[in-house]
Parts: sequence; structure tokens; C-alpha cells
Amino acid sequence: MADPKEHNTEKYSVQRFPVVADRNDAAYSRSANWVQAVSHGFHQERRDDEYLAKTLAAYQTDQRELTGVYVTGEVPGHSLPADVPVATYATMRKSLNVGFGRTLESNLITAVTVRGTHRRNGILRGMITADLEGAKDDGLAMAALTASEGSIYGRFGFGVATFERSITVDTGPRFRFKGQPSGTVEVADPSVLLDVAPQLFARVHHLSPGSVDRQEYYRLVASGSIGQDGKPDASVRSALHYDASGTVDGYVSYRFKGWDHKPFTMEIVDLVAASNAAYLDLWRFLGSIDLIEQVTWAEAPVDDPLAWALEDPRCIESSDVRDMLWLRILDTRAALEARSFPVSGHLVLQVTDPLGLAEGTWVLESDGGAAAVVNDATGTAPDLSMDAADLASMYLGAVSPVTLAAAGRLSEHTPGSAFRAQQLFTVERPAHCLTHF
Repeated sequence: MADPKEHNTEKYSVQRFPVVADRNDAAYSRSANWVQAVSHGFHQERRDDEYLAKTLAAYQTDQRELTGVYVTGEVPGHSLPADVPVATYATMRKSLNVGFGRTLESNLITAVTVRGTHRRNGILRGMITADLEGAKDDGLAMAALTASEGSIYGRFGFGVATFERSITVDTGPRFRFKGQPSGTVEVADPSVLLDVAPQLFARVHHLSPGSVDRQEYYRLVASGSIGQDGKPDASVRSALHYDASGTVDGYVSYRFKGWDHKPFTMEIVDLVAASNAAYLDLWRFLGSIDLIEQVTWAEAPVDDPLAWALEDPRCIESSDVRDMLWLRILDTRAALEARSFPVSGHLVLQVTDPLGLAEGTWVLESDGGAAAVVNDATGTAPDLSMDAADLASMYLGAVSPVTLAAAGRLSEHTPGSAFRAQQLFTVERPAHCLTHF
């Protein structure tokens, strides 16, 4: 089976390797073939040399580790060659904001594919199980991913931790704000975002529960340095927000969808604001762009202050509310100790785990201060019992434990303990993740 810790000579071999971005390196082709396999798995076009070079350079900056599963024997004539993996998997280490300005280094999982002709061979289970065990052995308490399908990862202990939605905003005469702007917005050359975007995102990351630190690719996309085809995207524009002191505290990059697209639409590529004022003022700017009738954004928060700032919130048409960030607790005690709990309380949690990584019974003691005490409580009657995936969904307040109890996902042994858990696990603002990976 496809476990990177083992070598199955009967059918598959597994190779785990760092990214090579130097075309003169003999190992470059292995990384390039891996990217082509990912594109195939996600039904994307075959990548040209320019795309491969830029993508692998970005991957190298992020220190991604790639896994490929390869057929060990002969492959049928005229099929994809044996050096193109039949399955792919990648990881990188980034920080996760777990509320109240605290961060937790996490194992980010991405680019998971299994070629349709090689399914039902235990490949995905082997890759993900070995990786999660390895991450825990490395001392990490959390893993994370964004899922293209919602039915796959729950069985591996992942739970939905943030949501997002797609919105279309009518910027016609109805688009009016209740308050007044408190800063200024100026159009900028998108290339400035190569430097400005990471700096501003670092501020937003510190302020936003559920935020995952960004990979190199984001500043390239936001600045128009790279598009989906690997070439510069000349359609990207940008604007910066300046606070009352003249300091940049937000930006938006956007593109016009074309005169043949009606109503005339501006599409947000990336919107990052380090203050509430910057967020609203950037929307004021977007709503003021001449000849534009609507603005679309595919990564908007579900709990969006924009709706409450407009005189007519029905300017916003929301669709496709969907799960975004999935978390997987690897070490329950370490994950709980990483958090700050805003209220005092005592809670005994019993956690089951299909992979055995996070299971156990733990007593959480919080005085509502900077840190909580978490101790093994094996043999103690629990207040609540749940699966590791449900604890992951509770962890940043994405779902109330009261709701999980009502759904039969969580067992409440002590009356009122689900509500107590809801109070304990709340964070300072609704969790939202602006980083896809």
C-alpha cells in the first residue's frame, strides 16, 4: 500500500521529495511531472514550461514536500509513462491563527490526487495516514486542508473549521453606506503588491481567527505577476487604502470581466484589510468605479460587516456558501493548550479518533486568562464525548457544540456542558480563512 514509510514492490512505490526548481538539476523532471499529474487530477490543462518554472519556484519558496506514487512494473503501451505519478500529495508548514492573536504551526496538506484508474488500492489512506503520523511525530498538534469534495476527509478525522461564500454586489444607485469613510483609497500599480501584500497580510493574519499564513503564490497572483496560465495577467488592477496617518492598511486587486460580460462586472482577485475602516472603504472604492454595475467576490466571509454597513443590504446577492478550511487535531492536549479561552470553566472532553492520534479523555481548566491547563483525565466521567473531527469543528467556533449535540454528533453527559463548551471555544471574531492551498 502507498505508505511513504514502506516500499511495496508488488504494485506501487512511493517517493517523497523536496521541490527542485532548477531546470539544470537532474531531479527537475520529477518535480515537473508531479505538477503535470496534479493538473491532470484537477482536470486542468497540460502545463507549459513557463508555468512549471514559476510554479516550482514558488513551491520551493514555501518549502513544499512532494509525494508521488508510481507504478513499479511495466505500464501499458501508449499510456502515461511510469515516471508520471498515479497519485500526488504535498505538504508545507504554515501558522494557523487559533484566536486572540495566538498561532499554531500546522501541517498543510494540498494537491491530493489519485488517478481514476488506480483507485480502490488504499493509496489515499496510505498517504494521508503516514503523513499525519509523521506530522505528529514531528511535534505538530494540527493539520489542515481545503477540500474539493466534502465527503472524503471526515473519515480521516478532519472537521470543517471555516466557511466562505460567493457574493455579487449591485453597485448601482442602491449601493450606499450608512457611515462616512475614515481613510483614503488610491489606485496603485499592481506590482507594488509584490512587497506590500505579504506585509499587510501578516497584520491581517495576526487579527483573524482561522487565518492560515499564505504561500508565495498569493503575492504573485494579487500583483498580476502570474495568472492561471502561468503568464503575467495584465488585466489585474489594484488600489491601496491609507488610514488617517497615511499608513497603508489594506489593498484590493481586481479585474474587469470584459465588455462582453453583462452586466459590466469587476471581479475581486484579492481583498486584504487590516482594519474595519479599510475593509469598508475599499468596498466604497469598488462601488464607485465608473461604468461598473456589479462586483463579484468568490472568497467573501459568511458573517460580513458589509451587509450591515449598507443602507440596502439586499445589494448583496449571496450564493454558494461552502466549507473552506478543514482542521485535523493530531495532539488534543497540545491543541487545547495552544488556545486562549475567554471565559472561566471546567470541562472534561472524551475524544475518539479513527486513526488513534488524538483520542483520550482530557480535563480543560480555564480561568478566562491567557492560558488553560489541560490534563489527562483517563477514567474520569466525561461531560462531553465526540469524534476528533467534531472537536476540530468546535475548535475555532465554526459550529456550536449545542448544534453538534442536536445533530447527534456530540454526546452531552452533563446537562449544560455543550453550552459551556460553546462559551469556552468562542473566538474574538468570526473565523474566516483567506488562504486557499
